[in-house]
Amino acid sequence: MALLLWAALLLAPPAAAQPVTLRDGDEVLLVDGVATRWLDERGTATLDDVLRTPHRFGHGDAGQIAPLAPGNALWLRLRLQRAADAHQQWLLAWGDPLIDRLEVWQMEGRSWRMQVAGDTIAVDQWPERGRYPVFRLALPAGEARDVYIRVRSQTPTSLPLHLSTDGEHAQRVQLETLGLGAIFGALLLLVAACIAQSIAYRDRAYGWYAAYAGITTLCLVAYTGVAAHLLWPTGGPWPDLASGTLAFLGMGAAILFVRRLLGVAARHPVLDRATYLGGWLGLPLAVAYLLVPRAPGLQVLSAYFAAGLAMNVTAAWLACRRGDIVGRWVLAAFVPLALAITLFCIRMLGWLPINFFTQYASLLAVVAEVPLLLVALSIRSRDRHGAQIRAQALSSQDALTGLLSPHLFQDRLLQVVMRARRDKAEAAIVFVDLVNHARIRQVHGQAVADQSLLRSVLKLRRVVRDVDTVGRVGEARFGLILEGVSARSAVTHRAARLIASGLMPLPGLKPEVTLHFHIAAVLLNERAVEPATVADDLGALLASMSPRTRRPIRFLDADNTQPVPLDTDSELPSELSVRQA
Repeated sequence: MALLLWAALLLAPPAAAQPVTLRDGDEVLLVDGVATRWLDERGTATLDDVLRTPHRFGHGDAGQIAPLAPGNALWLRLRLQRAADAHQQWLLAWGDPLIDRLEVWQMEGRSWRMQVAGDTIAVDQWPERGRYPVFRLALPAGEARDVYIRVRSQTPTSLPLHLSTDGEHAQRVQLETLGLGAIFGALLLLVAACIAQSIAYRDRAYGWYAAYAGITTLCLVAYTGVAAHLLWPTGGPWPDLASGTLAFLGMGAAILFVRRLLGVAARHPVLDRATYLGGWLGLPLAVAYLLVPRAPGLQVLSAYFAAGLAMNVTAAWLACRRGDIVGRWVLAAFVPLALAITLFCIRMLGWLPINFFTQYASLLAVVAEVPLLLVALSIRSRDRHGAQIRAQALSSQDALTGLLSPHLFQDRLLQVVMRARRDKAEAAIVFVDLVNHARIRQVHGQAVADQSLLRSVLKLRRVVRDVDTVGRVGEARFGLILEGVSARSAVTHRAARLIASGLMPLPGLKPEVTLHFHIAAVLLNERAVEPATVADDLGALLASMSPRTRRPIRFLDADNTQPVPLDTDSELPSELSVRQA
């Protein structure tokens, strides 16, 4: 008799689980820990099989990770009841956009109706279009209903499943849209600005950065489910493969960009070859990801990300060691990203549950990384342009004094002389010799002689205007073009100030060296000069001065003009009549 009672208890159907009551005040309810579950190892069980064997379901711990893999499926059972006085509609949402397939069965009338969503299904075929699967529950008030869910995924996953009211879900979606819209809008604006700057300044570095930032932005759009919702909602295999494919391309672009930004090729040949090959390897791997099964593809993606981040962090660390500030910015950009990607890979292995931090840490890290790399690029571009400007200046300026080089001074002299001939413009051309330069070099050495030239430039700057042209036209000779000067007194006044300042040594200067200047000048309103010979004429005038001359300021002679005699035929008739009278 006891055996019969025991057998009856074993064969009797289990008591119906107590339903979860949904009230209007309960806006969000996590399903994990409330639903019963069963792992179908073969993945072939149908709903009829599940209904015939309800004893397979058991409760799981909150946060428990289901060991999902290709070929198996996880079944969930929810028993729900909307309160009799409840008026709000309830939704069932799976908060992970990367879930492969989600099937939900609900009782409608006397038959079961299945709805399906996931990134292997076209979004336009989902029951509720959005970034992630959402199902509207058919729950009559006061009546308990069973809801069955089958989850298929290529990787282990926890259950980011929650129940919420229609109003709460709409509010949540609006906040998510606001945040993602702000992030993607800022990234797209940054990409557009870099493209414009690359075109305006003809700087290909900004073009490379725009390509990298564009691929990264597209990868984030796919990762967050926005792309499947808005860009390619019609389905096919691409929505399921987009995030992985774009991730390969994004990491490859990041490796190549950092390699170029930090100048790895010039300092670390081995690392340069590794980063070059690793960066371009992302392209064939992205193509291969489209062809191989998802599980091994994700493993290769995790390994590629780990290798790429290691190369970028190593390159940035080596740059920091040599004191490169750009390396510090790159290191600050990639260390948080490396930590976030590590969390993501651990989550994909099934060691961490899906929550806001593990799901969006990589998104936030990329959002911080992209502008930090732009700062690094701006610093590098500024340094590069500064070097180019200095290189250009070496061809147009004297390396020691910073004055115009002889050929540019000669070009400027030609312009002034031609304008004086054409427009009668007034100007003075002045040559200044530091006559004791050779003596200073002989007695005190080359360093003091160079210092005397620099002191001469400082004294010249004090007696000329900002608009005047100053150039170095010889080893110890300087040329001045003083436009708007028409009187010798103006030149003499400035020359006297220069000579007097040269005779006053700097206080505390060792050795105590004075500067002796000789000055030769010509006024263009006094003398018609030839651009090709005026420098020789002024040089000859300077050479004619003795070192101890008492007239260190001299001018080229003005042109001599003779009155033109008048012919008798040009006399006025009145004058002829007077003479005849």
